[in-house]
Amino acid sequence: MRPLEPISQKAKTVLGFSFFVLFFMAWAIATLGGFVPKIFLADPLTMVSDGWRLLTTFNFGIDILITIWRVVGGFILAAIVAVPLGILMGAYKPIEAFFEPFVSFARYLPASAFVPLLILWAGLGETQKLLVIFIGSVFQIILMVAVVVGQTRRDLVEAAYTLGAGDDGVVRRVLIPMNAPEIAEILRLVLGWAWTYVIVAELIGSSTGIGHMIIDSQALMATGQIIFGIIVIGLIGLVSDFAFKLVNRRLFPWRLA
Repeated sequence: MRPLEPISQKAKTVLGFSFFVLFFMAWAIATLGGFVPKIFLADPLTMVSDGWRLLTTFNFGIDILITIWRVVGGFILAAIVAVPLGILMGAYKPIEAFFEPFVSFARYLPASAFVPLLILWAGLGETQKLLVIFIGSVFQIILMVAVVVGQTRRDLVEAAYTLGAGDDGVVRRVLIPMNAPEIAEILRLVLGWAWTYVIVAELIGSSTGIGHMIIDSQALMATGQIIFGIIVIGLIGLVSDFAFKLVNRRLFPWRLA
């Protein structure tokens, strides 16, 4: 190994898969070997059995789909608001000066702290859960997009003005195309954070979703079901992350390896 030395895609796959193999081996040894009581940590076989029972007997697949809908819905709402505002803040310094102090303040506020207020304002329905994800995502996207757009090479902007572009033309023909790959990468990263917010939203006042199943399993001390729910979230997030990377590579092959 050498610093920053690239490796082949096959090596990446083998190394990544090897970690999961070692992780599950250590988990199996710790639980099946009796080193950790099952009441605190279910073994892999119990987890698989409990997960299969959830899917076949308790319609857990419906809960998974509902959670996915909440994540995607809240995230899309956040992106619709955040990306244009972030571009405007990065492009126009007066707009940045107006919004940046509030956005910097708001992005440190934990989305979970808003849950009691959102229940009061929006009830226990889907709106409340979408808003938790929206609040947790929107300010992060705004600031990250603004930073990326604000760091656009000045010589490209000056070249556009020299060629006769106006202010709007610089934004549409230089700033947005130049930074589109980075903006797409920002959205990919924040989508991962959105999954943490949906569980927070579903832990309180929810009758459906993966988070609801996890909190019910806690009351029953069913650690196998809890672990299965956590693994399902991780797998869905992993699939969505790979899908995002694939789309980004297809859209911006010259920027994303």
